[in-house]
Amino acid sequence: MSGSAPAAPAATADLEVQALTKRFAAHPAVKELSFSVAHGSFFSILGPSGCGKTTLLRMIAGFIQPDHGAIVIGGRDMTRVAPNRRPVNMVFQHLALFPMMSVAENVAFGLARRGVGRAERLRRAAAMLERVGLAGAEARGTDELSGGQRQRVAIARSMVLEPTLLLLDEPLGALDLKLREHMKIELKQLQSAFGTTFVYITHDQSEALVLSDQVAVMNHGRFEQLGTPQQLYYSPASAFVAGFVGTNNPVAGKALTVAGGVVELVSTGGWAVRARGHGAIAAGAEVQAYIRPEDMSLGGAPAELPAAHVAHHGEVRSLLFDGANSAVLLRELQSGLELRVALPQGQASTHLRPGARVCFGHDPQRAICFGTEAAHA
Repeated sequence: MSGSAPAAPAATADLEVQALTKRFAAHPAVKELSFSVAHGSFFSILGPSGCGKTTLLRMIAGFIQPDHGAIVIGGRDMTRVAPNRRPVNMVFQHLALFPMMSVAENVAFGLARRGVGRAERLRRAAAMLERVGLAGAEARGTDELSGGQRQRVAIARSMVLEPTLLLLDEPLGALDLKLREHMKIELKQLQSAFGTTFVYITHDQSEALVLSDQVAVMNHGRFEQLGTPQQLYYSPASAFVAGFVGTNNPVAGKALTVAGGVVELVSTGGWAVRARGHGAIAAGAEVQAYIRPEDMSLGGAPAELPAAHVAHHGEVRSLLFDGANSAVLLRELQSGLELRVALPQGQASTHLRPGARVCFGHDPQRAICFGTEAAHA
């Protein structure tokens, strides 16, 4: 998918990108990309390093000129407009706060560059700091603040200029895990409170799924899929999206039969699997199936599995526990394939120990299968 499907009708879009392309030497960083972002939404661009997402964001900001295509912001063509004349502001990963300035002076910096008088800009900075929960911090230095507080100062500095778009370039990447989890909630709440359109880039799928109204999964300069977090997770449009979003058990093999939209395939090690087919798949084709750990079941005998689940036999390799979740890493006995099975919260696991033999199955309607040509397209 090239990303041509709009996220919202043009009449309500704060951002429209039309056939945008950028090459660096012989390398196409962004390829004929078209999409739109609805007013007041949280829109994320998710993808691995080198997929083109930062180049795209910098073209929207005006720091990089596209080779061709158009960027329309708030209904106005901004393709050739200088960055400082676009109704856009940007929050970078490392925030770029000024250590020699107070918190209030940092927030008021953009207003000073616009010629706003000192009393008025400090009044507006104080009002914005109150909105982000930092009232009373105006005179403090940025080095006196916690990581989360500095993040809020950076957002306040951008929002005080009342941009149509706030662009965020992996802003949580430099934070530790606990603070990153906390800031996800804060960012979501701030975006909702301001009602400003956020365009957010990240390689972290958890951030994209938790924060966003719409997510575009980017790969090799194109959007593989654009949709809600639920659509990406439960109905991936490509093998790349299936493998990149969430945790999956990939199974490569050959299609034996295709009937009623369900593909029966045999893995390279001889394990027979059933999954929903995506697109045209013929018997004999090389395919790749994806089975989520939470869509698999475990039991001591086939009768303990759900009726729709075909029983297979495996051996427990290890137990995985991180406090909130548990999973079993097991080996399918016939093929030797290693699989991850999520355990329901609170499920007793006294019989699950390394070396134990178990039965397992999966829901064919929740697994998905792609032809390998589609997987590599």
